[in-house]
Order: sequence, then C-alpha cells, then structure tokens
Amino acid sequence: MKSRVFSGIQPSGVITLGNYLGALNQFVALQDSHESFYCVVNLHALTLPQNQDPAMLRARTLDLAALYLACGLDPKRATLFIQGDVPAHAELGWIMQCVVHMGELSRMTQYKEKSDGKDAVLAGLFTYPALMAADILLYDTALVPVGDDQKQHIELTRDLALRFNNRFGDTFVVPDILLMKEGARIMSLDDPTKKMSKSNPVPGSRIEMLDPPDEIRKKISRAVTDSGREIRYDPSEKAAVSNLLAIFSLITNTPIAQLVDQYEGQGYGPFKKDLAEAIVEHLEPIQERFSHIRSSDEITEILTEGAARADAVATKTLARVKATLGLSHR
Repeated sequence: MKSRVFSGIQPSGVITLGNYLGALNQFVALQDSHESFYCVVNLHALTLPQNQDPAMLRARTLDLAALYLACGLDPKRATLFIQGDVPAHAELGWIMQCVVHMGELSRMTQYKEKSDGKDAVLAGLFTYPALMAADILLYDTALVPVGDDQKQHIELTRDLALRFNNRFGDTFVVPDILLMKEGARIMSLDDPTKKMSKSNPVPGSRIEMLDPPDEIRKKISRAVTDSGREIRYDPSEKAAVSNLLAIFSLITNTPIAQLVDQYEGQGYGPFKKDLAEAIVEHLEPIQERFSHIRSSDEITEILTEGAARADAVATKTLARVKATLGLSHR
C-alpha cells in the first residue's frame, strides 16, 4: 500500500515560478509514488482581510485548481479538492485549537512576519497552524512535502498528534516531513536574500506562472546580478547569479555545472536572454492548458469528485477523533 501525501496552497494571490518549482512541480512527481491528496486551502486565505472579497477569492481558488491540473496533476492518480468543500477541516481545526497552547502559536515565525506592524490582526492568523494541523491529520498523512518556511508548522503538527495520542490513545498518524529540494528556495529577482513571494509588493521581484512572454523577458533582463561578469554558482558570494542558475537548472533539467561551463566568459547578457527564453518555452504549454481547463466545465467536475473522495476519508478520521474524545454519543 502506498504511503499517503497531503499538501495545500493558499489561493491568496498569484502563483509564482518559485511556487511551481518548489511545490507544484514536485507534487506532480509524487502522485506516481504516493497516494496523494492536494488541496486549495481557501479557509486559510481568510486569515488576511485583503483576501475576503468573495468574487476574488472564488476566482483565485479556481485559478489555483486549474494550475494544479495544468502543471500535470492527474485527478485519476491524485485527489484534488477545495478545503472549504470538506466540513471536517473546520471541525477538526476547532478541536486542534483545544490541543495547541498559546505559547506554541505565538512562536510561529509566519505569524510574526504577517502580523508585524499591523494595528489589527485577525484571530485566525494566530490560530491557523491548528487548522493546518487538522488539514494534515485528517488524511492519516505519512508525508508532508514542504519547504523550509513551513517546516516549523509541520513540527507543531507532529507535536500535537503525539500530545493527543499520549493523552487519549493512538488516534492520529504522526506525519513525517518531506523537505523539498532546492526548488523550494527560489529567491526574489530583486533581492536574492529573500524568497520569491507572491506577497512581495514589487511585481518585478517574481515570475508569475501566467506572465506573458514579453513580461517574463523584461523581468529577467531587469533581475539583479552581482558585481563582475563571471557566471558561477556561489550562493554566499554571488547570490543573485546563483539564484538565476538554480532557476535555469530546474527549468531545463540541466546540471548547474554544465550551465556554468556553457556560459563561461559570455557575461550576464546572453545568459539572461537564454534563461528568459527557457522559462517562456517551459511555461507556454502550461499556460495553454490552464486557459483550456479554466474555460471549461471540467474543473467543476474534478473538484466535485475530489471533494467527495476527500470527504469520505476525512469524515472517517473525524468520527474516530470524536469517539476518542467522547464527543460522539453513538
């Protein structure tokens, strides 16, 4: 029996090339070797007020689901669904809020970053790691593929599962972290010390999955580089060029050492021009598939079927938890 994988992405904005190389592309690879559940976590998007426009949230949710499929996720081999379509997520999320401690939530790095400097912070932003734990534990998940930035949340999920099991008896599968490879650390085009992010207010800091070809070319041509003209991989001394090399390598499946040899003595101009064309060529079929999927009824059918499959698993887990806690009288 294949071990089970679960992961989710928020529909809280554009999907970047970093999201694709660090997550979506690797989710696709895992669907062949694992029983895979992939989720658009729209309840998590509500933790920030700017995501509470109903029409925008609905559109972004469908956009993200279509991108999952356009990038190669096969609904016959993996379960794709919307978090809000499976009620057990919210119910187990409340139960996990009653397991987690305030001190644990206050130490979450992402909470500190997203609340920093804000006059008013929604309670959901503080407690959402409990909902994230519920998302994972509902599916008896064995492996959670994440980048470094989410590792802390998965460690908390493990702690909560162990705490619950120790107090009430074996109920949850304790998930392991599957730390994703270097694609999970694609950095910003304007500042290689920061991760490429959809929340960055500077559009030129990222390549978006649906960027038209000329926009991709412009962003790569304007991407910051390091002093000197030498193209070599050295993240500490030449962070900007090393980041571009990593993108080039992942997009073309070419070893970084081979790219360094190929562009020896050529300077940044030809290197960046070829990188832009490689990205355009790679994203073009994904963008075409996205347009087709998004404009058809296919996506609704896939998500409805995925929600039914996810609900069957999640409901069974929730019933087990409620019986263990004494919440069920049956």
